Amino acid sequence: MLADTINRHKAGESVGVYSVCSAHPTVVEAAIAQAAADGTYVLIEATSNQVDQFGGYTGLRPAEFRDLVLGLADQAGFPRDRAVVGGDHLGPNRWQRESASAAMAKADVLIAAYVEAGYSKIHLDCSMSCADDPAVLDDEIVAGRAARLMRVAEDAAERSGTAGPMYVIGTEVPVPGGAHETLDKLTPTPADRPARRSPRIAPPSKRLGCNTSGRG
Repeated sequence: MLADTINRHKAGESVGVYSVCSAHPTVVEAAIAQAAADGTYVLIEATSNQVDQFGGYTGLRPAEFRDLVLGLADQAGFPRDRAVVGGDHLGPNRWQRESASAAMAKADVLIAAYVEAGYSKIHLDCSMSCADDPAVLDDEIVAGRAARLMRVAEDAAERSGTAGPMYVIGTEVPVPGGAHETLDKLTPTPADRPARRSPRIAPPSKRLGCNTSGRG
């Protein structure tokens, strides 16, 4: 369903899907009820703070959060195939006080856990600095870490026999958990920035239709 929405949008149709980023059962129930009333599917996302391989602040691991969402869908008589689960701001966010190598090792496990649990949408966010990083990371480090996590995700999908997720990559949104200041507007990254290419970042997957020449 998510892929169909993306394809229709790329074809010029004015379609989209909102994401309900909450682990509270009452909120999830309300989102499912709204989707049922609208005759659409629902996209429920867990953040890296809420749900991780250690339980996050909700005490839920990725497979457990998935089961929570699907269980609430069952209670509402809502078809499981119209309940889509996703992960938001997945990366080293939870472990910024640790070294980059330690944080990324835990992020690897985090990503694999989400994908193996069947999450269809994965937001990779490696923009945050870890304990031994400079205050602001350059684009190549951020992109390299994101490519690493996408490789982990693709391997996890193949290993678990799932179709593999759709990806959102970047930080054109407030920080995980919401902005800490009043935002009157968001300033998009200049158009020339995404066009930069690094010969040292190899694409992680032929499934994604990536160029396999070694340029990312």
